[in-house]
Amino acid sequence: MSADTAIRTTAVLGRPPGRWQRANKATLAMLGVGAALFLGFSIAAPNFLTFTNLSNLATQVAITLIVAVAMTFVISTGQIDLSVGSILAFTATCTAEMLQAGWDSSVVMVVALLAGLFWGAVNGWLSAYQRIPPFIVTLATMSVVRGLAQLWTKGFSVPIDARLFVARLGDASLLGLSALAWIALVAVALGAVLLSKLPFGSYVNGIGSQEESVRRAGVNTARIKMITLMLTGAAAGVAGLLTAARLGSGSANSGQGFELTVIAAVVLGGTNLFGGRGTVLGTVIGALITGVIANGLNLLGVSPFLTPIVTGLVLLAAIWLNLRGRAMADLFAHLTGRS
Repeated sequence: MSADTAIRTTAVLGRPPGRWQRANKATLAMLGVGAALFLGFSIAAPNFLTFTNLSNLATQVAITLIVAVAMTFVISTGQIDLSVGSILAFTATCTAEMLQAGWDSSVVMVVALLAGLFWGAVNGWLSAYQRIPPFIVTLATMSVVRGLAQLWTKGFSVPIDARLFVARLGDASLLGLSALAWIALVAVALGAVLLSKLPFGSYVNGIGSQEESVRRAGVNTARIKMITLMLTGAAAGVAGLLTAARLGSGSANSGQGFELTVIAAVVLGGTNLFGGRGTVLGTVIGALITGVIANGLNLLGVSPFLTPIVTGLVLLAAIWLNLRGRAMADLFAHLTGRS
């Protein structure tokens, strides 16, 4: 995709938005919610703000964040991927099985990434080129992929030798932060550059808001949509590898409900659920909110069954703010003449 194509796309979509529209009000609102949660839990649970707990929180959030960054691109194009939890389980199972069979850790890591990429490509090809709604495609692959993992392992967990490099990766740390947290930071940095600094990010948001206009500007929109789903597949592959490394085993039951946590993190951060507006920074905030709720309630000794209820209520409120905030911003822009 050339610079000329990017220029034509910008021309079709209109001139760059003003300061009011550039400011993601939903993200700012969720930043306030996140700050309030941090303050509330730091008061209610004295050990919440300790370095040990914050480091543990970073590790807990890392796997969700890696996939959520990729999911930001998918949702920004107006698509959805429900299969990431199953792909995570599939790659975790593959990782454990291959290591148990004596494969070298470096080869296993590459295969895990390629396995996730393959399922992402299947999702992308079916939805982008065969025009099957991504909701239906990924709902189907969610069942198929996890079923294959369960058929492979017969439902049993496959242990990983703690002496292997992959197993040690799950326990490794640097400067007090786990290797998982550092990998998540790298994913965030790459995602932020790709979405906000490169033409690909403009195409992604453009497709979510005015796909036909972007297509007429010379962009292969089907290819872009397929690539975004390949990104979530690859990210879920990495997440599966890291999950197996952290737990010391691979299980076909890993990642149950994981896709909902990932989508919640993306939407909480202010990415428009209907496409056209995505923010990696917001996704980081959203992932932290989901992690802080679970971590804080655990420190307070609250039943873990309450965590999904609270997270769901926060997600519902976030979607309401997302939709209402967008309508109010459009009304304000219209009244003030800002376009």
